[in-house]
Amino acid sequence: MNSKYFLKQMIVLAAYGLLGASFSSSAQSSTPLATVKVRASEGDVTISADGVIEAIRSTAIAPQVAGEITQLPVQAGDIVKQGQLLVRLDARAAQQEFTASKAQVDAARANLAVAEKDYERQKLLFEKNYISQATLDRAQAQFKSAAAQANSQIAQANAIQTQSGFYTISAPYNGVVAEMPSAVGEMAMPGRSIMTMYDPSSLRAIFTVPQTKVANLKLSNDLSIEIPSMPAGQRFITPKSVTVLPLSDANTHTVQLRLELPTKVKGLQPGMFARIALPLDGTNINKTNNAEKRLYVPRSALFRRAEMYAVYVVNAQGKAVLRQVKPGRVSDTEQEILSGVATGELVAIDPLAASLSTAK
Repeated sequence: MNSKYFLKQMIVLAAYGLLGASFSSSAQSSTPLATVKVRASEGDVTISADGVIEAIRSTAIAPQVAGEITQLPVQAGDIVKQGQLLVRLDARAAQQEFTASKAQVDAARANLAVAEKDYERQKLLFEKNYISQATLDRAQAQFKSAAAQANSQIAQANAIQTQSGFYTISAPYNGVVAEMPSAVGEMAMPGRSIMTMYDPSSLRAIFTVPQTKVANLKLSNDLSIEIPSMPAGQRFITPKSVTVLPLSDANTHTVQLRLELPTKVKGLQPGMFARIALPLDGTNINKTNNAEKRLYVPRSALFRRAEMYAVYVVNAQGKAVLRQVKPGRVSDTEQEILSGVATGELVAIDPLAASLSTAK
């Protein structure tokens, strides 16, 4: 086997911690690790908050009547237009009921016509003194009863016709079908969701911050929301507006922030993880407290393994120790560290060299 290829492979394995003490010390560099101290900035203090992307308009599509699902022309992930058919239920029983109601309306109108003509004849006879007032009153009462019955049948038929429209459900707005837990042939019940859809043009990011920090928040138009799962060029998004809800959670003692996002951001979906650094007004904050200072390391010192971010911290004995950290905002050539390191600690600038040194 080619010796250069073998050495290269061992170096790669050592960088991921896959080689132990069996790795030959002759392959290790004797050069001391290049380190730098964790820098603390006494500028404006910030707090980091984790959040999630959600749709401003999200709708659970559920029927108002019970029935068997006969048509589902859309599937999860489909883009739908306002008014487009989403669900059709079996409406045969409703149609038959409407037909019967329409027949009752026709019968009631026929009875009304007969009662009206009879009442007109009785009025002519009363004017010629051929019948009594009681007979005329009886004919008038029968006419009014037939009119009331006809109106009742018409109203009932209109109600049945309106209910027959509940067996088809159309899209309330332009959107995307997010979930489809139902299938053709299943029984739909009132209030039970058939599908869920949302409007992709109206999204927002939701964050929670401690209620003790809300009064010191400096909310401006230059805030930047980080979406770690997005491509590098789309990772940071500037919100359109910021709303602080006037309500604190009694259990967590936090306040919710809602940041409306610009429209037509490609690849952005509800449920994505989001992160934001919120600046605080340092007037009433004790900046001598290291917990309130912003810590920075070189960007090259930070690396990622799966979902974990880490740096190599060099202790007093000169040994590089792997330590998990929580990253914040990127500032030029430096990376803000929210937790995991302290001011003045030494971190290795080159994680690969630090990894090789731990194998000695």
